[in-house]
Amino acid sequence: MELTIKEDKGFKYIDEGTGEVVLMLHGLMGALSNWEDTVSELKENYRVVIPMLPIYDMPIISTGVKSLTKWFEKFVKHLKLDNFVLIGNSLGGHVALMYVAEHQNKVKALVLTGSSGLYENSFGGSFPRRESYDYIKEKVEFTFYDPKTATKELVDEVFETVNNKERVIKTIAMAKSAIRHNMAKELPNMKIRVGLIWGKNDKITPPEVAEEFLELLPNAELTWIDQCGHAPMMEQPLQFNQHLKAFLNKLDA
Repeated sequence: MELTIKEDKGFKYIDEGTGEVVLMLHGLMGALSNWEDTVSELKENYRVVIPMLPIYDMPIISTGVKSLTKWFEKFVKHLKLDNFVLIGNSLGGHVALMYVAEHQNKVKALVLTGSSGLYENSFGGSFPRRESYDYIKEKVEFTFYDPKTATKELVDEVFETVNNKERVIKTIAMAKSAIRHNMAKELPNMKIRVGLIWGKNDKITPPEVAEEFLELLPNAELTWIDQCGHAPMMEQPLQFNQHLKAFLNKLDA
């Protein structure tokens, strides 16, 4: 399916379908298209909203997870959203957690998949060989269980990003900010229902991260997807959507 991007008051986002709102957040090197299969699956029964996170549009001095969360607060207010289900992958999960920490009353439930916020084994805060296409290809493949999931188009996108001086500085600043901002102390205060849908072979936020989330969040459940890395909605979309829909159905049971 072709996703239509709306633009309004400086916000760029996808808004498909009608019904209860499901709001999705992509990761640091991610894009709206990461959620394409999930949008296609849910839009018949839900209103699916996905903002394009302005990671490369923020001033370098304020590039970090706190500023990104403040931006997200403005986005939610702009669309007048309330009692929505919030889903986040990787950095998007981190932003979702920070939003819930401050606005738990606005979120019906939370779904995390490969979320940062406790620990992540990212690019390591630098790109020592960013001019090498093969090196970047290897790094992108590291995200997935099956290296073939890292399509040439995806590798090209990341290669272009890390070879843009301004973008790579902001990418590193955001990654370092996420590593510094550990959420362990805030998690026990989050009483809403949380679905953890995790790749069993995630090398960036490994299985023990999911288990720690499960232990610290008072109302969480964990579902594994086998032969799957850091981005289940991209690598195993059928299984991810199946688990997600099962969780959503339980919310109204």
